[in-house]
Amino acid sequence: MFKLNPGRPFAAIIVMAVLLTLPSVADAVGQPALTSMATRILIYGIAAASLNIVLGYGGMVSFGHAAFFGIGGYVVGILYAHYASGDPLFGIIPGTNQLLITLPVAILVGGLVAFVVGSLSLRTSGVQFIMITLAFAQMIFFLFVSLKSYGGDDGLIIRRTNEVPGLNMRDKHTVYYVCLTAALVFFFLLWRFVNSRFANVLQGLRQSEKRMASIGLSAYRYKLAAFVISGMGAGLAGALMANFLRFASPDMLHWTKSGELMVMVILGGVGTLFGPLAGAAVFIMLESFLASWTEYWQLGVGIVLLVVVLYTQGGIQALFQRLTGEQK
Repeated sequence: MFKLNPGRPFAAIIVMAVLLTLPSVADAVGQPALTSMATRILIYGIAAASLNIVLGYGGMVSFGHAAFFGIGGYVVGILYAHYASGDPLFGIIPGTNQLLITLPVAILVGGLVAFVVGSLSLRTSGVQFIMITLAFAQMIFFLFVSLKSYGGDDGLIIRRTNEVPGLNMRDKHTVYYVCLTAALVFFFLLWRFVNSRFANVLQGLRQSEKRMASIGLSAYRYKLAAFVISGMGAGLAGALMANFLRFASPDMLHWTKSGELMVMVILGGVGTLFGPLAGAAVFIMLESFLASWTEYWQLGVGIVLLVVVLYTQGGIQALFQRLTGEQK
């Protein structure tokens, strides 16, 4: 729980004003690329925050989160491919290019895969859990690489962004506002989750499973539920990314993408509400800035990560809270 800081409502208003006016301001100052960068930040913020559910609140170090992210992207790509060809998936499921259909399907499929992976992975703990989630992610990665009908190594092109009735989804500003809306809904639901009894149980399990078991709470069931919720959030982010890029690639499923999401969580603050979003913003801005200087931009990101871990005592959000005098 957080104590209410008098400056928090004012800060929220400022942030919302910036987010709502960003595309117009970016065009006015001659930097339209800022809108695309902000869209990526919102999407990766959702993905990192969903990883933080299991990492920060549940204490489960998953190196396979990119699998659910990539699956969300491929759900959009595959449904669009079958819509374009007119051939139903498995002979019974019609394709579609409607965002209000593909997003829920991506969320459900992401959750279903997370249920299967979590059901087996959560029978272990520690290093074994890390390696099993990594192994599952790599199996899914190579599965999609082998699907030549869906592009294989080359990925799957989505020629047009999914449609929303009444909106021009060919306009990058519209896509930004759709992603902003999805992020606002996601973080509102995440806020409700963080302040729920379920999250309290997860944090109790992270501290001592034996103690929670002594009062009759099943660690396996709670952790599995958290793992599924996390996978659903990643599926949402993957579906949004596929629509933004108009492309779904095996790179979305690779273990290095899981590593990037984990770096975002650590940068922003493990176990914090908006920390992963701040971490995603810092990571993407550093990537864009440093990549313009050198192809070894990861070195710069590594140095920043090292400084954050050693000196901020909890990431960017924890540092911000100390500077503003805000307390948990």
